[in-house]
Amino acid sequence: MVKIEILKESEDGMQLLLSGTDRSFANALRRSLISDTPKMAIDSVRFQLGTKEQDQEIWETTGPIPDEMVAQRLAMVPIPTEHDKFHFRDECPNCKDLVEEDRGCLECQMIYTCVVFGTEEGKWVTAGDMKYLGEESLEIPGEYKSIPLTKLLKGQMIEFYATAVMGRGRDHTKWSPVCGVTFIPRRVGVLKNKSKAKILWEMDLGISAKDFDKDGKLIDIDKVTALTRELNHVGEGTEASREFKEAVVLEEVPGEYILEFETDGSMSPRTAFEKASEELANRFGSLDKDLSEAL
Repeated sequence: MVKIEILKESEDGMQLLLSGTDRSFANALRRSLISDTPKMAIDSVRFQLGTKEQDQEIWETTGPIPDEMVAQRLAMVPIPTEHDKFHFRDECPNCKDLVEEDRGCLECQMIYTCVVFGTEEGKWVTAGDMKYLGEESLEIPGEYKSIPLTKLLKGQMIEFYATAVMGRGRDHTKWSPVCGVTFIPRRVGVLKNKSKAKILWEMDLGISAKDFDKDGKLIDIDKVTALTRELNHVGEGTEASREFKEAVVLEEVPGEYILEFETDGSMSPRTAFEKASEELANRFGSLDKDLSEAL
């Protein structure tokens, strides 16, 4: 049975240790995080075109870049995703029986509005200028409000309504809530030759002989990561490698992998991992059912 241990967890990232498994399962989790985790993202934008009079001046809905480019940037803005409040449009209890163009309600879409006027020195339009037509908790998170969309000068304005819906990364990258998803075999450092290892210790880089246990092994994951970098100083192509050879080596731990990823801010790392695991479990569950029926 696979065991999962959380090694590190922050607001935007997570590192986990997978034990009792193999490379294919770790990769399945990686792919599920990227492609299967449900996420809200802006899918359509309606730009209001024309002119507007304000402060005895005429403002026109023009800008330095095309509306299509603004829409692309909007698609990548992290939209807060609360899975217990919203459904996929084709699974929404209110809309699933309607034709696709008629779908869309408070339970399967989020609507943001934005109206910004330019200035003489130039006004940046950012994700923070978007206002959610609903609960304040679903506004763009504070740390992402500075994401730039376009810049407007005096006489220029922008006005639009952006609609976010639930989707999956396999359909478009805007629906992928994670980035930098990697997994590597867990490794330990092994001290094989104490005298020759002094070549590395004398460089005073960080890891020393004291970090190894009485069996000559370095198990701490963070220190192994540091050792991996430091071994480059005595690796192939260096003068020290001739004498150092394999005084200290890295060995893989069978059945153990370190999975690491960050989120885009649309949900917490824990939520992203739980949803990815749930999607993966459902997929294997349906596969078991199909196999049993076929056999």
